[in-house]
Amino acid sequence: MIEDMMDELLTRITAETGLDTATAKRAVGSILAFLSAESDDPAVGTMIKETPGAEDAMAATGGDAYSGGGIMALGAGLMGMGLDMGQIQTVAQDLVAYSKIHAGADTVDRVIASVPGLAQFV
Repeated sequence: MIEDMMDELLTRITAETGLDTATAKRAVGSILAFLSAESDDPAVGTMIKETPGAEDAMAATGGDAYSGGGIMALGAGLMGMGLDMGQIQTVAQDLVAYSKIHAGADTVDRVIASVPGLAQFV
């Protein structure tokens, strides 16, 4: 069931962006790894735990997950996967909306507020 929920998110992302499913999943995982690395707010752990498929998406990055350097490094990593700025924004916005459904808007808003510079992209 959890996989089905993540599949719904990935289907929406692939339809909107033209990305293949594996790339969309790696992008979602990289964004989640970025949030985990850049914020010390416990809300990030809550968001990841309560967002179905989040941990699996993070594992799907295959070592390409975010490894530091701020929002610009995340963007460079996602572009390195073949995403353009519009696709990055779509993936981030869809992930935020999906997480708000499952982890709650207050939790996700706290996560966004806890990462400098993130709010302007989602």
